[in-house]
Amino acid sequence: MILPIIGYGHPVLRQETEEIQKDYPIKELLKNMFETMYNASGVGLAAPQIALAIRVFIVDGSPFSDMENISTEESKELEKFKKVFINPIIVEEKGREWAFEEGCLSIPGVNADVIRKEIVVVEYFDENWILKEETFSGLAARIIQHEYDHIEGVLFPDLVSPLKKKFLSKKLNKILVGDVPSSYKMKFLKRTR
Repeated sequence: MILPIIGYGHPVLRQETEEIQKDYPIKELLKNMFETMYNASGVGLAAPQIALAIRVFIVDGSPFSDMENISTEESKELEKFKKVFINPIIVEEKGREWAFEEGCLSIPGVNADVIRKEIVVVEYFDENWILKEETFSGLAARIIQHEYDHIEGVLFPDLVSPLKKKFLSKKLNKILVGDVPSSYKMKFLKRTR
């Protein structure tokens, strides 16, 4: 089932998320999340973006696999980079910092360079409740960091310079009231039309 994606300004995007237990009906949720993410042409989706304040997110980096300026090795990794993260914890962020233009399904039409570390170590449960600790780098690490921020109540505009945030404020204010074109179903805090 395709679910509405929650728009910028809705309190659930800032809410503290809770860990889930093994008895949570995760299979149906994950099916719906992947369907929703693919319908919106996203590469990641966190539970708060569908109005659930729980520590779950999904990723599929395959759309980035044919980007210019990435190595053949990274391209092959991204082709297979489809994962579920349940109750994740970022153990470490390391490596050089690098900027990359990010967008967000909850903030349509807004993009900005965000500086992040190039490597991330994550401990998480997969969809079968197997505990894993893995290291990711490059665009895979960035996708994880972006989605992890969602379960921490952080949105990418929080990470840009004050000047850039001021520049984005007009667009962000339009999203608050649902005055934004979107090719997918969304739910806004207030709707003016």
